[in-house]
Amino acid sequence: MEVMKQYEEWLSQPCFDEETKKELQQLKGNEKEIQERFYKELEFGTAGLRGIIGAGTNRINVYTVRKATQGLANYIRKKDGQEKGVAIAYDSRRMSPEFAREAALCLAANGIKAYVFESLRPTPELSYAVRTLGCIAGINITASHNPPEYNGYKVYWEDGAQITPPHDKGIMDEVNALRDYDTLKTMELQEATKEGLYITIGKEIDDGYLAELKKLILHQDAICRMGKELKIVYSPLHGTGNLPVRRILAELGFENVYVVKEQELPDGDFPTVSYPNPEAKEAFELGLKLAEKVDADLVLATDPDADRLGVYVKDTATGTYKELTGNMSGCLLADYEIGQKKEKLGLPEDGYLIKTIVTSNLADAIAKGYGIGLMEVLTGFKFIGQKILGFETKGKGSYLFGFEESYGCLIGTYARDKDAVAATMALCEAAAYYKTRGKTLWDAMLDLYKKYGFYKDDIQSITLQGMEGLQKIQEILGSLRANPPRQVGGYQVERVRDYQTSVILDCRTGETTDTGLPVSNVLYYELEGDNWLCVRPSGTEPKVKFYYGVKGESLEDAQNRSDTLGKEVLSMIDTMLSEK
Repeated sequence: MEVMKQYEEWLSQPCFDEETKKELQQLKGNEKEIQERFYKELEFGTAGLRGIIGAGTNRINVYTVRKATQGLANYIRKKDGQEKGVAIAYDSRRMSPEFAREAALCLAANGIKAYVFESLRPTPELSYAVRTLGCIAGINITASHNPPEYNGYKVYWEDGAQITPPHDKGIMDEVNALRDYDTLKTMELQEATKEGLYITIGKEIDDGYLAELKKLILHQDAICRMGKELKIVYSPLHGTGNLPVRRILAELGFENVYVVKEQELPDGDFPTVSYPNPEAKEAFELGLKLAEKVDADLVLATDPDADRLGVYVKDTATGTYKELTGNMSGCLLADYEIGQKKEKLGLPEDGYLIKTIVTSNLADAIAKGYGIGLMEVLTGFKFIGQKILGFETKGKGSYLFGFEESYGCLIGTYARDKDAVAATMALCEAAAYYKTRGKTLWDAMLDLYKKYGFYKDDIQSITLQGMEGLQKIQEILGSLRANPPRQVGGYQVERVRDYQTSVILDCRTGETTDTGLPVSNVLYYELEGDNWLCVRPSGTEPKVKFYYGVKGESLEDAQNRSDTLGKEVLSMIDTMLSEK
């Protein structure tokens, strides 16, 4: 049996350390766990690795990290980019420093210089470092908001965005071509440092990164007026955001920043939450308690690698705190950034707002309202980065703002990944600006709805673990393709976009057109009345996700419509699972 053969090899081969072998010895007799750890290689996907920490081919550990890095090194050498070097960052998760060092030493053994941050840093700073240092690539050790038992390995290319075609496939092919763990290269830290192949970076990059953020400020005057009055509660959720967020806010003039002490320090066990996701209400329990105590205007939380921002804002009319979803905060910031740029500087004729296909249709309305272009890309911020690169290389198109529903946005082009540090800064600036006009951020959100329509977007998802779960996820997508719904939640399906076949079918006329986007296992249903449903497997977790959006006549009407559609989606899921 191949699984047991792999298991025995890890127990016997000298390239695996004793601690790894001891962990595996303890699994003897537990065939199910051995199966899960060795039934496949941990897949190097289009963004890199993500998996449960532990020994085995289907786990993330120093050996699977070394294998991924060896594949990356081989690809870099084929592209003759070894002289440029690779920047490496890591977050607060368990084993992150060790995995970062392992990646650096593998690169060094391949003659490729590694620039390694001295301590944990946010994801967007890694993107900035790649561009600033002129590196051929970047590596970020993070599993974002996954549960504590996970870690991950993201790869960036020289533009500062996560890898996209053709580099993603090229690197994947190199990684998949590697078979024997005992052939992977590494070297000692002391030797790598002596040979100038392991270089520690820190303060200089920090200073440059924050200087770029400050250039994005549109209303320093509003901050100067309201920085002493605005009250901000902030939580880094045990991650990387604590120092850069507090520093940028202090240097800009926000004097009342209250940090959630229980969640201030880095901790890979994330002891105050079941998983460190700013989308989850539990992540804000401590922050909201502190907000009530200090009468805060807004409550903010960044995820462990500080690329995503969760937001609650005070509604002074009711005295309660309102949650802003990623769609809401993204649209609020898009309107503020684009609107204020138009007022102060004017907008370029070829300006664009970019969003992912599962992001709110409110973004389309905002773009139309400002007379700018709207671009849609596949889920994953790297595709927004790819569009920015396209603007630069073609000399046509101006990036104004980009965001995705999963709480991530980018203001400016100094980096090519979503940035919660910048989003925090911009949202606090917007709060100060609206405060000078006697408004709160919640007031501004309501103004946006009144102007463009009451959009409500939500998501339902199911988690299906292991081999059987992966098969069920594929069966669900297959079932939907074989039997496409004509109606969802009382709404007629007007068009079906199948990104796997790259075909858009107009259900009313039977005409077909091309999606114009890369192939992806995603189904999107355009429903009547500017409503929609999208189904896609998660790229980072064993989940299948059902995204949906409605447009109502009021907040209450939109909520009711969303609830009804959500129940229909859950019914669809239950039906499909019962048939499997």
